Amino acid sequence: MSKYPEIKWVEVARRAIVERLEILEKMDKMLSKSTLTQEDALRIGREINKKVWLKDKRALGIEDSG
Repeated sequence: MSKYPEIKWVEVARRAIVERLEILEKMDKMLSKSTLTQEDALRIGREINKKVWLKDKRALGIEDSG
């Protein structure tokens, strides 16, 4: 930061915080009526990870050991 003293770093940080808050507010609004539980999200995430891993294994030619 000292390399660029002409930049108003406080303003950069303030804008970044405002942008993040706007994103969080949009997410809260979008998800306010969702019935998806944290457990559901974790389960879905694990399923996606497993399928991506299997696809990548095939693409890399890795043998299935189990």
